[in-house]
Amino acid sequence: MVFALSSQYLTISALVFGIALVFSMLGLGGGMLYVPVFKWLDLPLKTVAIPLGLLLNGVTTASALTRYAREGLVDYRGGLPAALAASAAAPVGAHVTQYVPKDLLVLLFAGLTLLAAFYSLKSAAAPETPKTMSHRRRFAIGIMLGSGEGFIGALLGVGGGFIVAPVLMMLGFGTRQAAGTTALIVTFASVSGFIAHAAEGRIDPTLASLTVIAALAGSQLGAWFTAKRAKPAWVKRLYALLLLGVASKLILDVWSSSTWR
Repeated sequence: MVFALSSQYLTISALVFGIALVFSMLGLGGGMLYVPVFKWLDLPLKTVAIPLGLLLNGVTTASALTRYAREGLVDYRGGLPAALAASAAAPVGAHVTQYVPKDLLVLLFAGLTLLAAFYSLKSAAAPETPKTMSHRRRFAIGIMLGSGEGFIGALLGVGGGFIVAPVLMMLGFGTRQAAGTTALIVTFASVSGFIAHAAEGRIDPTLASLTVIAALAGSQLGAWFTAKRAKPAWVKRLYALLLLGVASKLILDVWSSSTWR
């Protein structure tokens, strides 16, 4: 599909900036919003929305990662094994995308989004008590978490951060360190998944260039806010509300119309 330079590009870029700003606060790339927003704007799901979502996911998290790393909020011992495992699993998920029905992809995406939202709401009310795990345990959990994140994230075009961040917080990471470590893992997974899609020609260079600039600007602002200003409970509640809204809209779309077919 060929896009003409128009107001649609400006609209998409503005939305990408806002999404990158909000989701970079938790070390996420925003793919769980990029993909449905692109679809609602009539961009093809498998050939444009998913690969572009992965690209922007990687750009957003890589940009935020630079900020989190400077603040000492990245756990490399646990994050690097997960990042490498995610990179290996992502191309498999990207390849499987073409064999999975669109409605099933959307419903799977919505279900995982709802789970992440409910956990965020639950954890927002509890006081944070960060715990330090052994290196061996962080390595083992990182491999398992990264493999699942890479496969599912590339399959759905979302980078998988919505899986990683809640799990890290469940394992005792504070909100800020979970955000920084998630950014590391998701960056590797998103780049790997995007390369797998791009190898098959599924990307529009002009649209990608404009949205990458918007994602870079939004992610830097969002990561700065979390590192310097944001309260953990506030960030978790905002995250949960966004996820609940997206999941509800996706389920309604599949239920009430043939938009996704």
